[in-house]
Amino acid sequence: MSTAAAPTTARALVVLFVSTLAFAISFAAWMMFGVTGIPIRHELGLNASEFGLLTATPILTGALLRLPFGIWTDRFGGRIVMALLLAGSAVPLWLSSYATKLWQFLAIGLALGMVGAVFAVGTPYVARFFPRNRGFAMGVFGAGVSGAAINMFVAPQLVNHFGWQSVPRVYAISLLVVAGLFWLLALPDPGKNANAPTIRAQLGVLRDPRVWKYCQYYSIVFGGFTALSIWMPQYFLNQYHFPIAQAALMAACFSLPGGVLRAAGGWLSDRFGAHKVTWWVLWVAWICLFLLSYPQTDLIVQTVRGPLAFHIGLPAWGFAALLFILGVCFACGMASTFKYIGDDFPTNMGAVSGIVGMAGGIGGFLLPIMFGALLDILGVPSSCFMLLYGIVWVSLILSYLTEVRRFAVIGSPEHGQVAAANPSSGAPRIVQAG
Repeated sequence: MSTAAAPTTARALVVLFVSTLAFAISFAAWMMFGVTGIPIRHELGLNASEFGLLTATPILTGALLRLPFGIWTDRFGGRIVMALLLAGSAVPLWLSSYATKLWQFLAIGLALGMVGAVFAVGTPYVARFFPRNRGFAMGVFGAGVSGAAINMFVAPQLVNHFGWQSVPRVYAISLLVVAGLFWLLALPDPGKNANAPTIRAQLGVLRDPRVWKYCQYYSIVFGGFTALSIWMPQYFLNQYHFPIAQAALMAACFSLPGGVLRAAGGWLSDRFGAHKVTWWVLWVAWICLFLLSYPQTDLIVQTVRGPLAFHIGLPAWGFAALLFILGVCFACGMASTFKYIGDDFPTNMGAVSGIVGMAGGIGGFLLPIMFGALLDILGVPSSCFMLLYGIVWVSLILSYLTEVRRFAVIGSPEHGQVAAANPSSGAPRIVQAG
C-alpha cells in the first residue's frame, strides 16, 4: 500500500473538483448519440430499434470496461489510469465524425464507449481522499453525470450551427484538454497497491450476495438514468413536436437534477443511511413512472346528448415536472448505492465499484434497445416508462425481502426488541430480545 502522506483538505478538494470535471466531460461525450443520433437517424432512415442500438452501443463498452478499470485503479492508482483513459478516448471520438453507415457508427461506438469507464476509476480514487465523508465525496464526484445535461445544452447548438459532425470533434478536443489539466492538478492515489490481489482474488467478492443486490439497484437508478438521458430528446421531439434544441432542453429537466443533486444524495446517505434513502427513492420513482406510463388517450363517451370526447394525457410541462422528480430520485439512488459499497467494502472498492458500475452500464445499454423494440412492437411511446415501472417494482420487492423486514424505516423498534448497529445501512438491525 502506498505510504504517501495524507493530503490536506484543500488539496483533497482540488482532486475532487478536477476528477468531477473530468467525469462530467466524459459523460457528455458518452451521451453524445442522444442528440447527434437524431440527425443521424434521419440521414440513415433508422427505425426505433436501430436508433436504440445506435445510442446504446457506447454504453455497452463503457459498462464492460468498468470492471477491469476499477481493478487497475486499485493496482496502479487513479491518477495515471484516469489521465490515460481520457486521452485515449479522444481518438475514437474524433473518428466517429467521419462515419457514414450504421455499421461504422456501431463499430466506432464500441471504441468510444470506453470513456464511460471513467466512473469506475474516479469513484475509488476520490473516496480514498475522504475516508470520513465517503458518501459526500462520491456524491460530488457522481454529480459528473450532469454531463448528460451539458450534452443537452451544447450538442444541439453545435448541430444547428455546424452540423452533427462538429459535436464529436469538440468533445474530443475537450477530453484532451481535461486530461492535461487532470494530470497537472491531481495527486498520487493514496490507496494505490502495487501488490494488490490478483483479478481472480478480487472477483471473489461476487460470492457476496450484497454485491448482486447492489448491482440490481444500480442497474435501475444508473441504467435508467443513462437510458432516459439518451432517449428523452427524441421523445420530446416526436411526442410534443419541439425542435431539436428545445427538445434537448426539456430533456435536461431529467438529466440536470440527476447529476447536480447526486451530491445531496450522498449527504442524505451519510446522514440517514443508504438503506432508508434507497427505500424511499424507489417508492417515489415507482409513483412517477406509473404516471409517466399512461399514454396520451382520447376517449369518446356516448351521452344522451351525443358523443362527448375527452383527452387524457400529460401536458409537456407536467411531463417535464415528473421527469424532474424522477431525476432527483435516480440521483439520490445512485449516491446511496455507492454509500453501501463504501461502507461494506472499504478495502476492495475498486473491484466492487467496477462490478456494480458494470451492472449499471449494462442496464443503460439494454434499456434503450428494449425501449426501441417495445415501441416498434406496441407502438405506444410511453412503453419505455412501463418497462421501468416494472423493474422498479422488482427492486422494491427485493429491498423489502432483504432489508425492510430486518431494518427500521420509520420510527423506533417495537417494544421487546433491541437494535444492533449495521454500518452499511445506517439503520438499526432488529433483533428479537432474549
